[in-house]
Amino acid sequence: MDLNAYRVMWLFVFFDLPTETKKDRKNASGFRTNLLKDGFSMMQYSVYIRHCASSESADVHEKRIFKLLPPFGKVSILRITDKQFGNIMNFWGRAEVAKTVQPTQLELF
Repeated sequence: MDLNAYRVMWLFVFFDLPTETKKDRKNASGFRTNLLKDGFSMMQYSVYIRHCASSESADVHEKRIFKLLPPFGKVSILRITDKQFGNIMNFWGRAEVAKTVQPTQLELF
């Protein structure tokens, strides 16, 4: 099977989970932890992404997410090709942030 930008997939998981009670917070935290254990990376606080080598691999991870769903809240999954992912534009704000001054290296010898 040839890997190409149209067969390789990316899964995005977007979620909005309640955090009013201690149990809600535990469920939300557990959901995020399980996403990380399944190979997802945090893109933003409630947006996680994962690279999948094929559509079949993406199917497996979607089924795992379904099993991890907390009792309350909203979870959405978006599947895109690697070609589409290559067009993503990320911005980190326009304002320049002053760099912190790095301390001088301490030499012992």
